[in-house]
Amino acid sequence: MARVVKVFRTLRNHWKKTTFAVCVLSYGSHWLYGKHCDNVLRREACLVAREFGRQQIAPQEALRKATVILNPAACSGKANNLFEKNAAPILHLAGIEVTIVKTDYEGQAKKLMELMEQTDMLIVAGGDGTLQEVVTGLLRRPDQDKLSNIPIGFIPLGSHNSLSPSLHLLSDNKVKDITSATLSILKGETVPLDVLQIKGEKEQPVFALMGLRWGAFRDVAATISKYWYLGPLKTNAAHWFRTLREWPLVREVSVSYSAPSLRPPDLPTQKAPRPNLLYRIARRLKNYWNPPVEEPPKVEEPEEWKEQQLSTIELLVQTHNKNPVERRVTDSLMICAEPDDFTVGEFITVGTKKEEDPTVFTKASTKLEASACRLQLPEGAGGFYNIDNEEYEAMPVEIRLLPRKLRFFISAERRQQLLSQMQ
Repeated sequence: MARVVKVFRTLRNHWKKTTFAVCVLSYGSHWLYGKHCDNVLRREACLVAREFGRQQIAPQEALRKATVILNPAACSGKANNLFEKNAAPILHLAGIEVTIVKTDYEGQAKKLMELMEQTDMLIVAGGDGTLQEVVTGLLRRPDQDKLSNIPIGFIPLGSHNSLSPSLHLLSDNKVKDITSATLSILKGETVPLDVLQIKGEKEQPVFALMGLRWGAFRDVAATISKYWYLGPLKTNAAHWFRTLREWPLVREVSVSYSAPSLRPPDLPTQKAPRPNLLYRIARRLKNYWNPPVEEPPKVEEPEEWKEQQLSTIELLVQTHNKNPVERRVTDSLMICAEPDDFTVGEFITVGTKKEEDPTVFTKASTKLEASACRLQLPEGAGGFYNIDNEEYEAMPVEIRLLPRKLRFFISAERRQQLLSQMQ
């Protein structure tokens, strides 16, 4: 008992050292527990992947090939380590022949897609910038109609992963997000996604999966990181300082748009069984004696364009890929414009919400659905667009929807969750 009393007396007499030691031990214990949880997640994912690798294949059947476009600079240079630890072992254990192509500089993924050979699946390991470059390079190819049938997997390794919530269940654990995204590729369930083709007057087209953003909220979001020293107040401070430099922050834009097109029925996922021999013979004889009359080619009607002048603080042209499993009657893109009568307080409040989700718009915003649109900016209107969180110089552009152009791997759990939200 005397020894215990002596220990407590020593701790009390050296309370500064005791407090420091408790803090260090608490932090170390928390760090070690986090590492243990990450290892458990990796082990569970590898056990699932091993079951895929143990499946037997026919002697003449080749291994599935996967081409991985990896951006090592994503996530502040940690992407390569994250991929090698969490995704690569899963792919190898599943018996997939993996070809990893690493990018060395910005824009290289577009050039790499020009040289890509035939593969069974394409995997993008990076963030929004890497994904946007891969999609743009893929759809610029002359044989893009054939290559667009290749399923694409997205492993979220970047600081911005806008498409990931549409495909995977997200958590606060980076390792869990990466392993679950990789396992969804192995399970093979896919969903078609719309693509936006954005073309300037002289530039080659750029392709986007989420949308194009232009306006004051976008400009402020690009400067928030400068106020890192303000901690949780940096978002509000960035919006307030912006109003001190210039107010009001209203933009004028002319929007021409065409009506959305009707959505054709979904194609069957499985081929219909082949008819029996007698039925096929009877059908051929019928076509021989009574050949079907060829229908005259349909004359395409010219698109009807409507024009509207908008005065807005923020303009967003986006796809419906936020919920890719939603059943819709029409194929359309969404044009959203915020009103121009915000007060300073409303500007700061709405800007804080948009920092968490840029697709959130107020009830007073103007919303239009279209199959294509043209943005005509006034002369001298500078600034930048955000196209899938990548910065481009603002200019007059034509945006056209390519409905259900690409197929992406989606987790079954996320699909079920999105379907339940629609009910």
